[in-house]
Formats: sequence, structure tokens, C-alpha cells
Amino acid sequence: MEQNKRNSPHILAYVMEIDKAIRNEEYPNANKMNKKMGWTISRATFGRYIDILKDTFNAPLEFDFRKNGYYYTDSTFFLPQMMLNEGELLTLSTILPLLDQYKNTPLESSFRNLMQKLIQMLPDSITVDSALINNEVHFISDPVTHLEKGVFESVLKATKLHRTLKMEYKAAQDTEFQQREFDPYHIICQKGSWYVLGFSHHSNAIRLYAMPRIQKCEIIEERFTIPHDFSIEKHIDPEIGVWGNSGGSFKVEVEFSKELKTFVLERIWHKGQYMRENPDGSVYLSFETNQLAQTAAWILSFAGNAKVVNPPELKEHVRQAARKILES
Repeated sequence: MEQNKRNSPHILAYVMEIDKAIRNEEYPNANKMNKKMGWTISRATFGRYIDILKDTFNAPLEFDFRKNGYYYTDSTFFLPQMMLNEGELLTLSTILPLLDQYKNTPLESSFRNLMQKLIQMLPDSITVDSALINNEVHFISDPVTHLEKGVFESVLKATKLHRTLKMEYKAAQDTEFQQREFDPYHIICQKGSWYVLGFSHHSNAIRLYAMPRIQKCEIIEERFTIPHDFSIEKHIDPEIGVWGNSGGSFKVEVEFSKELKTFVLERIWHKGQYMRENPDGSVYLSFETNQLAQTAAWILSFAGNAKVVNPPELKEHVRQAARKILES
């Protein structure tokens, strides 16, 4: 078993080269491939590789006696180019837990079907110890919100086709669902929840809708055009969040206590960040964002070990949130 496992990628490298020669109409045999590739394989070994093509991949192979080599009777046949070694399979397997954030959407089943197809494309001669898969890596994902059946499909399709959606939507402060028409521009996933950014006919402005708050969603005939000056970065900050756009860009300046020095310095918090260690061991971090409310929530997560230097608006956000915590 171990011998076959170690040799499989090597064998498949031979098979792939033979397949390439056949598709190039070189009518390969053992002698031709040895001369072309510098191999030293015997006719019997070459025959085993031909058997792999026939038996494992159902290759439509025949031998041409006049040209003394093999050819495909069906010129449309292609060998699946999916030869994964154990390391690559391990990498693939660690992606699977990340599919949790796609629960309640068609993407979850689509991705799982894709993974299954990749596995099916692997030749039988590759054997991977199942004990190596997914036992050593674990992802702690954010809580996943529930979507009404059909909502994600309708939103995704309408976004691609530039068609208006008719739906019922319940804002965070509402107790009842309200009828809405909405032009979806862009779909966003943040921390396990799905959102759609677009033009709200009700508000006559660009708004962000949370998909879990949508029900009875359908695509109507009306089409829309995304304005030329629309920019996703004006409405969200992919590094920080999607809710609470402040209507402008702010330079955030934060100082972290020296107890968090290593924790803070070893991370990239924002793609536009500037960070330095102060003489007293504290850490200064700055970046620009339009998400003050989300930034305030992030700062509060450090339980008093992060102090806002600027802007004043962010200080006030943190102060009010802290006051509410104390009052409760």
C-alpha cells in the first residue's frame, strides 16, 4: 500500500506525458517515448501505462500497426488533469470547514458538489490515508444566520441580470415586514451573515439589506442600470464591516496597552494600516475607514486595552456604547 502510494504521482506523470503524445498525434510506443523524454522504461511497463489509460480513464485507445504507435479513436477525449498528491488533498480538505459560512445558500451545495467532482476525477491508483484529513485543523466560525428558502437564489440571479426585486423586508427597528422594491448591486458576506447593497425604491437611495430579514422575494421584469459613479468602497469597508457607514472617511488612531503588544503587532488589521511600537511598549495603529460604529465595536472587544486617540466621533461612539454597558 505504502509503495503504491509513493509511486502513484510518478506513474501518473508518465501517463500524462503519454496522453500528451497521443493527443499530438505522435503515435507513441515505448521506444519513441524513451527517445523523446529520456526515459528507460520497458515495453511491459509502457503497456501498463497504456492499461491505466484504458481501464482507469476509459481512454478510446487503439494501436496503429502502420505507424507503430497508439492513437485516440475519439479526438475529443481529454485526460482529466486533476492529479493531486496527498499534500494537495490535505490543502483541499482544510477548505471544507470554511463552507460553514455558506450554509443556507446554494453555494454550499455547489461547493460540496465541486469537491465531490474533484475527488471523482482522481484516478483509483491514488490512495490517501483518511486519518490525515480534517483531524488536525479546526475552524471556529461565526454564528450563521438563517435565510428563507429561495431568497439567496433570487438575490444572486437579480444581481447578475440587473433585474429589480420585489420583496418583504423587516428593518432592525421594525416589528412587521414591509413591501419593498430593490435593485441589487452587490452581495456581501460578513461574519456568517449575508447582505445585499443596492438602490431602495422606498428610500430613493442606496441601502444595505440583511438577507435574513427578507421574505417572499421575487424577480420582476423591471431592469436597472448601476450608476457609473457607484463604488462599493464608498459604502462599506471590507476590512472592518458593512454596517454603520459614517458618510465619509475618517483616520482612526488607536493605542493598545503593552500587554497586547505581541498580539497586535503580529496581525494585519487593515490593508492601509500604519503601526508602530511606542517607547513604553504600547502600540499605535492607524488606518482610514468609513465604518465608525463597526470600528467602535471592534475597539470595545479589547475590554479596555485599546484607547481611541482620534477621531472625536469614534471616541463618542465608544463612550456611548460603554455607558450603555454600564447602565445595563
